Amino acid sequence: MKPNLPILLSAALAAVAPLAASTIAQAASGKVVVGYQTDALPSSVAIANGDFAKATGTEIDFRKFNSGAEIFAAIASGDVQVGYVGSSPFAAAVSRGLDVKAFHLATISGTDEALVVRNGSGIEKPSDLKGKKLAAAPVSTDHYQLLAVLKQETLTERDAQVFAIPQPDIVAAWNRGDLDGAFVWDPALTELKRTGKVLLTSREVADRGAPTFSAWVATAAFAKDNPAFLKSFAGTIERYSTSFRNDKAAWGPDSENAKTLAKLLGGTPSDHASALTNLSLVPAEVQASTAWLAGGEGSGAGKILKDTAEFLKEQKKITTVLPSYGGFVTADYVKDVR
Repeated sequence: MKPNLPILLSAALAAVAPLAASTIAQAASGKVVVGYQTDALPSSVAIANGDFAKATGTEIDFRKFNSGAEIFAAIASGDVQVGYVGSSPFAAAVSRGLDVKAFHLATISGTDEALVVRNGSGIEKPSDLKGKKLAAAPVSTDHYQLLAVLKQETLTERDAQVFAIPQPDIVAAWNRGDLDGAFVWDPALTELKRTGKVLLTSREVADRGAPTFSAWVATAAFAKDNPAFLKSFAGTIERYSTSFRNDKAAWGPDSENAKTLAKLLGGTPSDHASALTNLSLVPAEVQASTAWLAGGEGSGAGKILKDTAEFLKEQKKITTVLPSYGGFVTADYVKDVR
């Protein structure tokens, strides 16, 4: 990977620059189009086995994307109505004018995302990142946290070579020996850990002052017109999350759930069973509190979005920070969900 070839974060943001609120409630085919990503969640099994469609009574076209930035670009174009995204691309997208609502909190900062450094790279502590070649997916929570770590160590992007490239390209560059470190999620996380070690987890970076979350979002227009769909969708997510929390044996490496995840997402059942244990899942009743989705401007998620937007503006990745981000999160669809 040549130093003059990285796809910078600003370029990825430009891909979602024409963010006008989508007024399309459903795809032209009559299906609801839902964007998901490659990391494993308990509810990903419901994508594979059709439980989302059964619960909502709706035909759903699930489309796999490599990042939240790609999903937001598809939402902005009207091609996707519902998507699974991280808080950094979320903050960037709504700051640029996209009107969406987070209706279910998928995960919060945990050990499922991490900064991995190559064995033999000479990186033993965060300050050793100076002068190293580092990567993260564009406009991702990982890129946000990587830049936050550099700032925490009083380093700038110029003090290290930071490449904003999609996760498949990160894995390829890592396998070629072109990178010293990368902030990634699974399946890339499992792959990089084979020849590297975790320097910092997402939870540790959050504890250092840069918390993140991932969430299911819907366009504001779709949410207004389809509340029953979103309630059923959120309820399905919660049922699978509850199963994972309460019945670990049903999610082990030899389980049908792990095998289903491997078939849907690639990798091995063992890899996915291991990855699931790294997740930090928030029960619906907690999501419905002001700690996360309730309370508008005072909501925990709304505050994280604003703090993230302020950081991205400081880093010259976006130009505008909105007065409040509380209007982009709602607890309406997780209330009384069990």
